[in-house]
Amino acid sequence: MNSKTAGAVRKLKDGDGRFLWSDGLAAGEPARLMGYRVLIAEDMPDIASGADAIAFGDFGAGYTVAERPDLRILRDPFSAKPHVLFYATKRVGGDVSDFAAIKLLRFAIA
Repeated sequence: MNSKTAGAVRKLKDGDGRFLWSDGLAAGEPARLMGYRVLIAEDMPDIASGADAIAFGDFGAGYTVAERPDLRILRDPFSAKPHVLFYATKRVGGDVSDFAAIKLLRFAIA
């Protein structure tokens, strides 16, 4: 979720009037939502009707990062001496591998 969605979720309470969100008590400890760690990702959409604003699950089991072992290095032949420029490229990608491990929460705002 992004920070705007987190601001809205911070106000939610359970049936007994307790907040669902709790801030980290120790330095460097992440905030928690119903006991689960929260990561703020500004790339997620804002909370709105029909928007998948929160992703929840075990991302270690549900998302796979594919990394090629080779690293390509190219020396720039046009750089001015004594300075030499190098360009390095590496192929990395990823995709959801287990859709059951990650779920998206869609809100209906009235």
